[in-house]
Amino acid sequence: MSARSDERVLVLTCEHGGHAVPAAYRALFRGHEARLKSHEGWDPGALELARELRRKLSRVLPTTLVTATTTRLLIDLNRSATNPRAFSSIVRALSWSERTGIVWRHYLPHLTAVVTPIAEAHHRGATVVHLGVHSFTPVLRGARRDFEIGLLYDPKRPGERRFCDAWRAALARTAPELRVRRNAPYRGTSDGLTTILRRRFDDRYLGIELEVNQTIPLRGGQAWSGLCRTIAKALAQVLQSQDWDPS
Repeated sequence: MSARSDERVLVLTCEHGGHAVPAAYRALFRGHEARLKSHEGWDPGALELARELRRKLSRVLPTTLVTATTTRLLIDLNRSATNPRAFSSIVRALSWSERTGIVWRHYLPHLTAVVTPIAEAHHRGATVVHLGVHSFTPVLRGARRDFEIGLLYDPKRPGERRFCDAWRAALARTAPELRVRRNAPYRGTSDGLTTILRRRFDDRYLGIELEVNQTIPLRGGQAWSGLCRTIAKALAQVLQSQDWDPS
């Protein structure tokens, strides 16, 4: 393993950026248009936010953006491929060989595109901040999620904990009216891309997930564009600081 260096890089990913259905599966999804356009099919606002973060933060650190716009109802790129919930009820009706084909054609190419820049930077001894950009539905199974931003991480990894503490503090300084929660609406250690990559890389890999309440991007306008700017500004402050350095 290469020695640690002072280099830092940012890798942004967006696993649920759209609800597109590949041509080979359009017949399978016929009649499911409402599900495709709902939160089951994609993360509204996530792709726009990820692109805005790349635009602003590439001035701060070397930044890579990896995105996907195929609906997660085909396969969820933010789960292990072996997770039974990686495939929706629509796709589980397919044969094992057909589902394996989806893994090879859609899941593994995205995983490779994410892992490659992380592994290259890790080999150089750099610290990698991997930020998965997502959005969440404000109501799920009758439970209301009454906050704007969630920061997901593994509390047992000191670098990730310090990074999210610093980011939350920066958001509080920038926009004190925002309600920011840690490890909500999901646990940062749940099955997902960052959890998978923590098993592969040491503490120079920081796997953070950003969750934004879908109410705001669906409303659009100044509220949404302002939130994107606020998130980027606070994150830039953290990336330029030394408070979270895992070394």
